[in-house]
Amino acid sequence: MTRVRYKVLAFCVALAAVTYLDRVCIAILAPFIMEDLSLSKPQMGYVFSAFTLAYGIFEIPTGAWGDRIGTRKVLTRIVSWWSVFTILTATSFHYVYLLVVRFLFGAGEAGAWPNSARTLSRWFPASERATAQGIFFMGAHMAGGLTPLIVTALMGWMHWRSVLVLFGFTGFIWAFAWYRWFRDEPSQHPAVSAAEREYIEADRPPAASHDLKGIPWQKILKNRSVLGLCIMYFTQTYGFYFYITWLPTYLVQARGFSKETVGFYAGLPLLFSVIADFLGGITTDRLTRRFGVRAGRAAVGIGSFVFASLFMLVGASFDHPVTAIILISIAAAWSNFVLGAAWGAAVDVGGSHAGVVSAFMNTAGQVGGFLSPILLAYVVEDFHNWSAPLFITGGLYMLGAACWFWIDSREQVEI
Repeated sequence: MTRVRYKVLAFCVALAAVTYLDRVCIAILAPFIMEDLSLSKPQMGYVFSAFTLAYGIFEIPTGAWGDRIGTRKVLTRIVSWWSVFTILTATSFHYVYLLVVRFLFGAGEAGAWPNSARTLSRWFPASERATAQGIFFMGAHMAGGLTPLIVTALMGWMHWRSVLVLFGFTGFIWAFAWYRWFRDEPSQHPAVSAAEREYIEADRPPAASHDLKGIPWQKILKNRSVLGLCIMYFTQTYGFYFYITWLPTYLVQARGFSKETVGFYAGLPLLFSVIADFLGGITTDRLTRRFGVRAGRAAVGIGSFVFASLFMLVGASFDHPVTAIILISIAAAWSNFVLGAAWGAAVDVGGSHAGVVSAFMNTAGQVGGFLSPILLAYVVEDFHNWSAPLFITGGLYMLGAACWFWIDSREQVEI
């Protein structure tokens, strides 16, 4: 049997890494951007959220687009757009201009995750999908964890605008290689053997209709599991956006870290998450094989959020700064331990419409991501308290755990 599907996974991991470069990079560069453009905390919060707002608006249409025409073309367009707007961010000299660029950036990058999920759903059998999703998020979080160190080093001899331009060119390389090598279906790829194709397609749903009328919108909107996935992912992404937006500023202003050391500590949550991504995917797949798909997804989901909540609440309360960031980083890892189960469940429930259902879930997440930086900025600005936003996040994680009692991966939208 050939192993072409692992090369597909490697491309997806590289995609995750590339798209996370900008998300984490702008958080590290935020103090320099705020100083250059004379921005307040709430204004910078809106800059963070402009990207997320557009990302959420265009997530479902782009996920449906990938279901209809295939992810080869859609992901090529997304990553090329990413490169262009990473570079355009570097040209910002005014607050409104920066808002517009970040909004358009988010509109173009929308759909990257659902289309990656669809790619893995077409190239991996059900028994391997959550593990593949976990490895996919490893790429994102590894890049996110290393980016603060890289940016801190580059800022020693390069302006923040030059850093963004340098990062922007990486996406063009990926897009060219992806379009040239990848095919939407294993049956279309000349390197895939008959044995591997049969293994992948054994329990796989048929391809989605190319007609928008073929998408069961009402069944998706009324499906209890889809609703549970959306609320659950709202809580996860709300918490996650703290780590990729305000965490560096929090470490400097609330915990007293120097600008020279903040790059290392700001990367800890995502570096810890690399291990959690992999173990979470493996764990949910193994539990699914042993206890069934519902128990296998829900057990990981509930445990992830409960531990994330506990570590976040304790970390926010701890006085010692290094201990506090380690505990908060462990909370981040536990919140990301759920990703294999979450995206695996979205693909399970979505069936042949995995891209659309994944997009619904991720759109709900982006609503949380949009609100998170803005609410934090206002809470800190008005109450001069950095702990309160973290307590809110800890409470939301408990809500995320409760959602898994509603989610049943056996309930496909077509049924």
